[in-house]
Amino acid sequence: MKKVKVYSLEGDVVDEMELPEIFTEEYRPDLIKRAVLSAQAARIQPWGTDPMAGKRTTAQSYGAGRGVAMVPRVKGSRHPAGSKAAFVPQATGGRRAHPPRVARTINEKINKKERRLAIRSAVAATADQDIVEARGHQIENVPQVPLVVDDDICNIRKTKETREIFKKLGLMDDVVRAKNGKNIRSGRGKTRGRKYKTPRGPLLVVGEDKGISKAARNHPGVEVVVVDNLNAELLAPGTHPGRLTLYTRSAVEKLGELFKNR
Repeated sequence: MKKVKVYSLEGDVVDEMELPEIFTEEYRPDLIKRAVLSAQAARIQPWGTDPMAGKRTTAQSYGAGRGVAMVPRVKGSRHPAGSKAAFVPQATGGRRAHPPRVARTINEKINKKERRLAIRSAVAATADQDIVEARGHQIENVPQVPLVVDDDICNIRKTKETREIFKKLGLMDDVVRAKNGKNIRSGRGKTRGRKYKTPRGPLLVVGEDKGISKAARNHPGVEVVVVDNLNAELLAPGTHPGRLTLYTRSAVEKLGELFKNR
């Protein structure tokens, strides 16, 4: 099994440990992509129109011989251009032609064993330096991939403290990359509460969250997750595996137990 060094919050080597078997899993980008798309599809809110929308009207056509289009018209209406048309999609004031259907299937299903294999494969990808570099992360100053740190980081509660830790561990370059990559989204999303897009930065996988999530959340692109809640989307944002990941010692040990028999 591959051995890795365990670093202190000061960036010094304090111990050495073996990585569990999960880090040697076969690389399966196809399964990882399926698992991520399944997680994203599960968050989509299904919606559709009322099947009777635009059809609750007494509008009737005048028929032929009136010199006007034979579209259904609202009875008794006093429209400037004549009786107001209704019901038909091609008329002003008519119903929508092809509304979204309530019965549309949005969820992308994936088998349990495939999803678990995808997570194992995504975890293994975080230990491959070539895959991490290919994803675009700045790891020139990172001492090793994957980076394992002492559990003391779980107790950090201040953003300025995490900034110093990231600098000593070589992760700050990737945080700066995420900060500089922030840009305005194209399209209608700008007016719907998601104006900016920020690249994903380092992921912190901890055995227990004692305040580190609050300390790290102000850094652009940085995310913190307890190892029990690890999923394919966090490890491979946008379906692209190889995210730069910082593991705590207890998280690595627990990973070996969680996926030992799966």
